[in-house]
Amino acid sequence: MTERYVLDLQEVDETQVSVVGGKGAHLGGLSRIEGIRVPAGFCVTTDAFRRIMAEAPSLDDRLDQLSRLNPDDREAIRTLSAQIRRTVEGIAVPDDLTAAITRALARLGEQAAYAVRSSATAEDLPTASFAGQQDTYLNVVGPTAILQHVSRCWASLFTERAVTYRQRNGIDHRTVHMAVVVQRMVFPHASGILFTADPVTGNRKVATVDAGFGLGEALVSGLVNPDVFKVRHGEVVAKAIAAKQRAVHALPTGGTQEVAIDSRRQEQPALTDAQVVPLVQLGRRIEAHFGRPQDIEWCLVNDGFQIVQSRPITTLFPVPETGDQENHVYVSVGHQQMMTDPMKPLGLSMWQLTAMVPMHAAGGRLFVDVTRRLAAPASRAGLLDVMGRGDPLVRDALETVLDRDDFVPSLPDAGPGGPPTGGASATIETDPAIVTELIERSQVSIAALERDIRTKTGPALFEFLLEAFAEHKRVLSDPLSMQAIMAGMEATWWLNDTLQEWLGEKNAADTLTLSAPDNVTSEMGLALLDVADVIRPHSEVVAFLQGVEDEGFLDELAKLAGGTEARDAIEAYLDRYGMRCVGEIDITRPRWRERPTTLVPVLLDNVRNFEPGAAERRFEQGRQKAQQKEQDVLSRLRALPDGDRKAGEAKRMIDRVRTFIGYREYPKYAIVSRYFVYKQALLEEAERLVQAGVLPQKEDIFYLTFQELHDVARSNEADDRLIQQRKDAFRSYHALTPPRVLTSDGEAVTGAYRRDDVPAGALIGLPVSAGTIEGRARVILDIAEADLEAGDILVTTFTDPSWSPLFVAVAGLVTEVGGLMTHGAVIAREYGLPAVVGVERATRLIRDGQRIRVHGTDGYVEILP
Repeated sequence: MTERYVLDLQEVDETQVSVVGGKGAHLGGLSRIEGIRVPAGFCVTTDAFRRIMAEAPSLDDRLDQLSRLNPDDREAIRTLSAQIRRTVEGIAVPDDLTAAITRALARLGEQAAYAVRSSATAEDLPTASFAGQQDTYLNVVGPTAILQHVSRCWASLFTERAVTYRQRNGIDHRTVHMAVVVQRMVFPHASGILFTADPVTGNRKVATVDAGFGLGEALVSGLVNPDVFKVRHGEVVAKAIAAKQRAVHALPTGGTQEVAIDSRRQEQPALTDAQVVPLVQLGRRIEAHFGRPQDIEWCLVNDGFQIVQSRPITTLFPVPETGDQENHVYVSVGHQQMMTDPMKPLGLSMWQLTAMVPMHAAGGRLFVDVTRRLAAPASRAGLLDVMGRGDPLVRDALETVLDRDDFVPSLPDAGPGGPPTGGASATIETDPAIVTELIERSQVSIAALERDIRTKTGPALFEFLLEAFAEHKRVLSDPLSMQAIMAGMEATWWLNDTLQEWLGEKNAADTLTLSAPDNVTSEMGLALLDVADVIRPHSEVVAFLQGVEDEGFLDELAKLAGGTEARDAIEAYLDRYGMRCVGEIDITRPRWRERPTTLVPVLLDNVRNFEPGAAERRFEQGRQKAQQKEQDVLSRLRALPDGDRKAGEAKRMIDRVRTFIGYREYPKYAIVSRYFVYKQALLEEAERLVQAGVLPQKEDIFYLTFQELHDVARSNEADDRLIQQRKDAFRSYHALTPPRVLTSDGEAVTGAYRRDDVPAGALIGLPVSAGTIEGRARVILDIAEADLEAGDILVTTFTDPSWSPLFVAVAGLVTEVGGLMTHGAVIAREYGLPAVVGVERATRLIRDGQRIRVHGTDGYVEILP
C-alpha cells in the first residue's frame, strides 16, 4: 500500500505525468536516455498529495470559492490562496507516508543534501510550460527538514501566481495535483540553461547556452547576467561573456547564500567552447528523445554535465511539416487575409481545399511556400514587388532571408514557379458593365449551390461539396475577375506613383477613390446606418436592444411599438450580410446570422452618434470630395509642360480606378457567401451525427478536417480522443504569435520598415489612407465590445470586412496587420479615414483612452501627452 506514495526516478517516465507531475515525469524520462546523467532521487506521488488534501475537508469549500473568483480580483485571490496554503502546510503528514519518504531517504543517504522540487500534473506540458509557477528548495538536509519542505511544495500549488495562471488558462484547480521530486543535491562549478532552439528567433538549428558560476538559481532569479553562447552545426558561432559579480552557493548546514565572485574571475567564461559543444550534443539527444525543442537546466560537476530539468519550449511557432530536408520559406496567409487568429481544423482544411495555391498549416495558421518563386530571378522580382506593395515588412523579411546566400537555392527562370504573382495582366476596357456582369455571374453560381445542396446528406453531401469546391475555385480564378481586380489595383499604384512624380503629391489615389461604386464592404457599413435610422425613432426598441443577450431577440422585437419595422430592417440586413463575421476565412466562426447580438452594440452606437440620413450624406460627401480632387489634379497637370497629355493619361486612370476598385472587395464576399452555404449543410450533417450518438455535440465537427469528417459520415464512428487533443492544441495556439515569414529552420523573420523620416518615439507603420487625425484611441479586440464616440480612433490587431460597420463611426484607424490592398485599407480610403496599418504591437503600445495622432499620409502614429 505504502509503495504508491514514493517511486524511484528510475521507475518513471514521461507517460506518468498524472502520478509524478510534469517535472518528475520528464526527469524519469531523462534518466533513461543513454549518456544523460540525472542526480539520483525519488518522487512523492500525487496519491500522497490527494491523501493530504483529504485530511482537511474544509479545503473543498475553499477550492469552490477560489474557482468562482475573477482572475483579475488579485486581492481576493491573494487572501484565499494564502489561507489554503497555510491549511495545507499545517496538515500533519500521516505515519505511513512519513515512513515511505524516510525509507527512500535511507536508501540514498539520510544526511545527504537534497533539492526538494514541486512537480504539478499541469506543468512542463507541450502546450503550457507553467515555468516558475511552483517552488523549489535547494540544499535541504535531514528527514525532518525534507518532510517540512515536501509540505511546502504541496502548498505551493496554491501560490497566487499559480492560481491566477490556471484561471487565465481555463484549468480547473481540482484537476491539478502536486507531486514532489526529492533529488540528491549537486554542487556545481558552473550551471545554466540550454535552449535547443534559439528562443528569440525560433531557429531550430541554433542552440543557445546561458552559463554562470555556482548554482543555477543566480541565473533563473535574474541575480546575474549569464555568459551566452550560440552553437550551430557543432560550433560556437557567437558568444557574449558577462561580468558575473555574484553567485549562489550551498551552505554546509543547509540552504543557500549569495557570494561575491573574486574580481579576477568575474570576466572569465563559466564554460569553455570545448565544453559548450558537447553540452549542446547532449541537448540534441534529449530533444530527439522528447521529439520537440527543449529548455534544459544543467550543472557542470567535476568536468561532467548533469541534467536537472528539461521542459518543452512552448513559445516557439511550429514549422509546417514537409517530409523533406530541403530549405523552405513560408509567407503567412493570415497577414494577407487580415486574420492572424488560430483557425480550427475544419476551417484550415476548407480554406486549403478552396484556395488557389497550396497552403501549409502550422500552429493553427496557414502559410504559402514561396521558396521556388524566390529561387528564380524573374519570379523573385515579381514576388518581392507584390509583397512590398502589400506589406513592406513581408518584403523586408524575405530580403533578409535572401541575404543569407546559402538558404534559398538558385533556380533558372524556366522552372515551374507556380502562378505569376501579379495574376492575369490587366488589359480590359474601362467599362462598368464588366463589374455588373461579374457580380451577376457570381450570384448565379451561389444560387445554384444553394438550390443543389438542399437534397444532399451523408457521404453524398461530401462528394457534392468536393465538386462545389471545384466550382468555387473556377469562379475565383475567372480570368475576367482577376483582370478587374488587377485593373483597380494597378490604376491605384499608377496614380500614386505618377502623381507624386508629376505633382509631388503623396497617396493621391486615397482621395480619388472615395465613395467608389460597387464596393460591397463599404456599402455594408453604410447600410447599418440605414438600419439605425429605422430604429432611432422607437424608444422602446432602443431600450430593449440595450439589454439584449439572447440570440432569439429578433422574435421578441415584434411585441414592441415599432418592433416589426426594426426586425424587418435587421432581417433584411442579415439576408444581405449575415454570412459575415470577424475571422470569416475560418468557416467555424459564428456568422452574424447565427449570432446577431454581435451587431447590437454597433447598431446602438450608430443610433446614438448619427443623425437620420447619415449613410446617403456620407456617400455623397465622399463622391464630391473625389470629384473635386479629380478637377484639382487635372487642372494642375494641364499647367505643366506637356500638360494635356499628362491630364489625359491621369483622367483615363482615374476613371479606371473608380470603375474597378470597388470590385476588389466582391470576390471575398462571394467566397464567404458560399462558405455559409457549406457551413449550414455541414451543421445539419453534424446534427444527424449527434442524433445517431456518433458525436456528443455539433461543434465537435470543427475539430476534424474535411476529409476526417467525410470519413466519420461514412463510418458513423468518431475518435473522441483525437477531438479532445485538437481542442487542447487549438487552445494553446492562441498564445502563439504567427510570423509574417517563417523558415523551415523555425526562424520567425519579422522584417523592419528601415525609415528615418519619422519623429523619435513614433510608432511606424504603412500609410494606407491619407490625412492626419487626432483623437482618443479606442483599443478594441472584439467588435461586440465596441463603445465608440464621434472622433474616436480605432486601434486593433486586424480588420477584415466584418469591421467595416465600425469604420463609419470612427475618425481614424490603426492596425497591427495589413497592407495597401487589404480590406481595412480599401475601406478606410473609401470612407476617407486617415489610416496606418502594420504597426507592430499597436494594441499593446497604445493604451485605450490615450490621445494619439495618426499620420495617414506619412505612415506613423504619435502618442500624445
